[in-house]
Amino acid sequence: MVRFGTAGVGDSFAELGYKKTAEVGEYLAGFGLNHFEYQCGQGVRLSEASGKVIGAGLAEKGVTVSLHAPYFISLSSVDEAKRTGSVRYILESAGAVTALGGTRIVIHSGSCAKMSREAALALALDTMKLAKTALVEHGFSDVICCPETMGKFNQLGTLDEVLTLCELDESFIPCIDFGHLNARTVGGIKTKADYAEIIDSVKNRLGEYRYKNFHSHFSKIMYTEKGGEKKHLTFGDNEYGPAFEPLIELIAERDLTPVIVCESDGTQAEDAAIMKKYLENLR
Repeated sequence: MVRFGTAGVGDSFAELGYKKTAEVGEYLAGFGLNHFEYQCGQGVRLSEASGKVIGAGLAEKGVTVSLHAPYFISLSSVDEAKRTGSVRYILESAGAVTALGGTRIVIHSGSCAKMSREAALALALDTMKLAKTALVEHGFSDVICCPETMGKFNQLGTLDEVLTLCELDESFIPCIDFGHLNARTVGGIKTKADYAEIIDSVKNRLGEYRYKNFHSHFSKIMYTEKGGEKKHLTFGDNEYGPAFEPLIELIAERDLTPVIVCESDGTQAEDAAIMKKYLENLR
């Protein structure tokens, strides 16, 4: 089954009268959605007790859950203390997603700063090795790290770099952010063949299971030719891409079962529902 969901809640959560995170399952079910990505971008502040309450509400509605780890994780920092801190944030994220009843945590790779991309990637690989060891040692061997493709030129997180990180361990699943990849290629995703090239790279590098069950983010994103990603948009935008239809058609044709998390600016539930409906109509 393809899972469609949201990164956090959209503007309509409050507009529909919802107030508590424990009500997210009911909110998403109202749109026909079945996945939720809990946001810990500014730090993990979710207690185990609260996580279990939220997770129970999601499970009751058949909604699965993942978690976005803190934005300030820097796998590639030259400062060893910051990289050690990043491992700690990953452990905290693992505890939170476990309380919620999920297994996947999405992780930003960090910045290249003034290093070469090769040097930054080498540091990130070392940090992810340490993180995997720490997860196992702390009882989180079932937690799946999902390194994310990034949208700004100076960020570590090209498709190749993310796949290299995922080659470290069979449990690592790539988070393919198609909006980010479109932004960093200055509008390079236009056709079904463009999407196929991305997904085929996952299959060729990581094998059949991760090809069929990759994690993903989707949104239209404003970008510049100098820096890449600038701002998340909604499906109402007609200037920037990428278009979702070729991707959904490809998923249907190949019978893939990814998780697709919509990151539209405030309309993520509505836009995720549009993608899900499009797939249902194809089938």
